[in-house]
Amino acid sequence: MPLFRHAICPYEPRRAVFTGCALAAYLLTSLSAWAAPPPGRPDASTAGVLTPAQMDQAWQRATARYAPERRALLARVAQGDALGPFRPDWMSLAHYRAPVWFGAAKFGIFIHWGVYAVPAYANEWYPRNMYDGTTREHAHQVDTYGSLAQHGYKDFIAGFQAQHWDPAAWAKLFRQAGARYVVEVAEHSDGFAMYDSRLSHWTAAKMGPKRDVVAALEQAVRAEGLHFGLSSHRAEHSWFFDHGRELTSDVNDPAYADLYGPAVPHFMQDGYQDLGQDWTHVSPAYVDDWLARTTELEAYYQPDLIYLDWWVGHPAFRDALARFAAYYYNRGSQRGGVVLNYKLHAMPAGSGVQDVERGQLGAIQPVPWQTDTTISNSSWGYVEHDTYRPATAIIQLLAHVVSKNGNLLLDIGPKPDGSIVPQEKAVLLDIGQWLATNGAAIYGSHPWRVFGEGPTEAAAGAFKEKLVTTYTAADFRFTRNDDTVYAIELAWPDDGSVVIHSITPGDRVQDVRLLGSTVPVRWQSTARGLVLYPGARPAGPAAYVFAIRTAKDTP
Repeated sequence: MPLFRHAICPYEPRRAVFTGCALAAYLLTSLSAWAAPPPGRPDASTAGVLTPAQMDQAWQRATARYAPERRALLARVAQGDALGPFRPDWMSLAHYRAPVWFGAAKFGIFIHWGVYAVPAYANEWYPRNMYDGTTREHAHQVDTYGSLAQHGYKDFIAGFQAQHWDPAAWAKLFRQAGARYVVEVAEHSDGFAMYDSRLSHWTAAKMGPKRDVVAALEQAVRAEGLHFGLSSHRAEHSWFFDHGRELTSDVNDPAYADLYGPAVPHFMQDGYQDLGQDWTHVSPAYVDDWLARTTELEAYYQPDLIYLDWWVGHPAFRDALARFAAYYYNRGSQRGGVVLNYKLHAMPAGSGVQDVERGQLGAIQPVPWQTDTTISNSSWGYVEHDTYRPATAIIQLLAHVVSKNGNLLLDIGPKPDGSIVPQEKAVLLDIGQWLATNGAAIYGSHPWRVFGEGPTEAAAGAFKEKLVTTYTAADFRFTRNDDTVYAIELAWPDDGSVVIHSITPGDRVQDVRLLGSTVPVRWQSTARGLVLYPGARPAGPAAYVFAIRTAKDTP
């Protein structure tokens, strides 16, 4: 058993609790001088002075006050694991199936809103990069705010007031946008919780807005009839502020260790995506804290979906992730089923719902999956002078994803005062208007026998969105509901006709309609495909839906 694990007590027999805890306390006390920061300024650089283990011990001491609540949450996980039907092992979890509501929903809203909106520069990783002396964020921070010892990330919290925030107005907008679920960032990698955590005082309930943001939004979202989800990026927090140890900054000050976390060096050998080659120090105590903090989300808010960022795939989290998944699925089975999103290879295929960040999968999938992307061209959170993607591009992406049995989770980044950028609001309303007309091709739909046809295809894999080129009138994406095939054309045919080669005489077409238009569509079923003469181009984004009714027994 690890020597410095604050959760040591619940793992020992009751008769040995005093002995084990007393021993841990004695060892921590006797080694405090060895693990202490260098003499002099408390914010002096500690890189190369403290070992990763010593950095982690400083964080453990700073968060020791939360040990009773942490133990209670870990006990809650153990109780949930015992409920069934799932066990906390990957063979059992491989029997997971996503709930029906998720596969039918198709479109959700992601919200990155936190303290990182206050500096409003570069992107939501500003908290990390502002401490990296090689970055433009660091230069901006020093030029704008001065020394990192005098103005660190913690000092932005006072500017995060949410004074114009109206959660009911947000939820109404999301419903008008056509979303069927909403996912709020409960805690980003910066370590500031947007909910009333019992494991930290660095929360929106105690600082900044002084409101439990998650609780208020949950109530508003559910009142609009939408499903509610949360995301956690807590795993990455272990190393997120490591650059702050390389220079004089408040990250080194033990007084703020409970906010900045262990801040151990991020030590990897083959890029961010290959966690098998990530050798960053992660203590069992930190994993226990991750498990407890993630359990809080289910315990307090019962989210229908929990999204976990990629670093939870680090081998150190593997056992705890299985324990949480079983707990979450067992609890969720009592209320109709829940979704656990994972990225890359953090979980075995089939044990959760795969999320492909800013990317695609290459073919129709047998089970639902998800891609997440943002309206912004540069950031998941709010930044000044940003640019935004048009509704047409988002709708075309939605059609492409849904044709392969996927969902689209679309992100917005509100301002620190709680207002939504007008450009983002306009895009959301345009999407909602399109879905109000064409939703039959999206909601509750299923993949057809092919996902699409045409010369333009998106590259498969995460972070490949920018490789998509302009679509042509020959590009179609297909979905199906009952006896109707929906052919979504991604550009308008300027010559007045188009051929859908995948629909043949054997499909026995009965009728063709262009959704959103009252003009009849002339059509011919020929050996080269279904020829359409759609007439006048309807108004709206470049994604035109032909509802093609076939014989009921057509495959």
